[in-house]
Amino acid sequence: MTVAQKTAGRKIVINPVTRVEGHGKVTIHLDDDGHIKETRFHIIEFRGFERFIQGRPYWEAPTVVQRLCGICPVSHHLAASKAMDVVVGVDTVSPTAEKMRRLMHYGQTFQSHVLHFYHLASPDLLFGFDAPVEDRNVIGVIKAHPEIATKAVLMRKYGQEVIKATSGKKIHGTGSIPGGMNKNLSIAERDELLRDIDDMIAWSVEGLELCKSVVEADMEHLLAFGTFESSFVSIVKEDGCLDLYDGNLRAKDADGKIIFDQVPPSKYLEYIREEVRSWSYMKFPYITSLGKEKGWYRVGPLARINNCDYIDTPIAEAERVKFVALGGGRPIHATMAYHWARMIETVHAAEKIKELLNDPDLQGEELVRSGERRGTGVAWIEAPRGTLIHHYDVDKNDMITLANLIVSTTHNNEAMNRAVKRIADQYLDGQEITEGLLNRIEVGIRAYDPCLSCATHALGQMRLQVQLVGPDDAVIHEKFRE
Repeated sequence: MTVAQKTAGRKIVINPVTRVEGHGKVTIHLDDDGHIKETRFHIIEFRGFERFIQGRPYWEAPTVVQRLCGICPVSHHLAASKAMDVVVGVDTVSPTAEKMRRLMHYGQTFQSHVLHFYHLASPDLLFGFDAPVEDRNVIGVIKAHPEIATKAVLMRKYGQEVIKATSGKKIHGTGSIPGGMNKNLSIAERDELLRDIDDMIAWSVEGLELCKSVVEADMEHLLAFGTFESSFVSIVKEDGCLDLYDGNLRAKDADGKIIFDQVPPSKYLEYIREEVRSWSYMKFPYITSLGKEKGWYRVGPLARINNCDYIDTPIAEAERVKFVALGGGRPIHATMAYHWARMIETVHAAEKIKELLNDPDLQGEELVRSGERRGTGVAWIEAPRGTLIHHYDVDKNDMITLANLIVSTTHNNEAMNRAVKRIADQYLDGQEITEGLLNRIEVGIRAYDPCLSCATHALGQMRLQVQLVGPDDAVIHEKFRE
């Protein structure tokens, strides 16, 4: 983390934000007395996938758009595939295709959650927010907790092996195609994965207990850290069960009351809109009925655990019940509770992987279905970081004419900005600024596990502003390109 602190302009810059995927920075403006005036979480990279996928054949989308990211490519691969299922007229893929996709997705969720918790978040949780920066990293975890680090590496490796067995490669695979899958799971692949799954479940439970022990040891502080109230959005099954692969959209307000429920993908634009702000390449979604000011919300593990009525795997469900009890009948709003919810989902993913591996449909031979072509395909999936929406229009020549992707981190954009402001008010206001205090800002951002590469989209051309600033922070000259 590079920190620039100016006394004349009273501006603090954290650039880059560390231990997240992608590139972002934070600016904090203070008045002359050191009090917080304004904070902003800036996304400082741009990727134009929604533009350059236009003019490409629709069947390329599942392999092309996943290049947005090397951490969560499976989520984009599957969301695009599901959208193209609609385009090729397939409302329901074969049991083999669906269960192969689900296995791929739970493998992705498993490895992504493990990566975030152990490699990116655990240094703060294990060593403390004020620990020396040279210790507060994954190398420090390896040195101080070699057993934990070893299990973390093996768990992530296992998740990647699941992805490889279902999609052909660990990263940027090609297994899912419009209308289904291009492979099933062989007996040999199944048996290889079954060999270690009980260890993965056991180690996931250990990780959850580790997370709980850290939170419970400092419950009052961590549950108040960067905490604010919000609405929550996620997909659920018709009966309210947690489902990371498929379902309809549900939104709850800060008290847990339903705002809308069972909204299908084709109707998303009636319920979700996006605002563009000049200072970020990431858009700001909001619930249409509530408007821009009050309609922002959170997605991801915390939203999913708050929104669902139950989880259909036994260990994760028992842990969900304990978790939601902390809210006393209301949703859990604590920013740091994202880690707890994330580890419940890690256990759930491992349990689902075992369940699917024992399903004989994975060896089925009906892989692809087709139907009557349509011009629009919209689908979503619960990516590790939250709800991921893919929308494509396709012309009569099979070319994509429109693409709109609302990714998980984009949904959380306003929430991350509010977390930055809340933490700055709690810990930096009127204080002498230290590296440990600034790290608290990053801790709050990391709780959301943001994927900034996925989230960098804008409408039209990139607005460019170049300023020449003097030593007193006065703007001497500036140029704009709209």
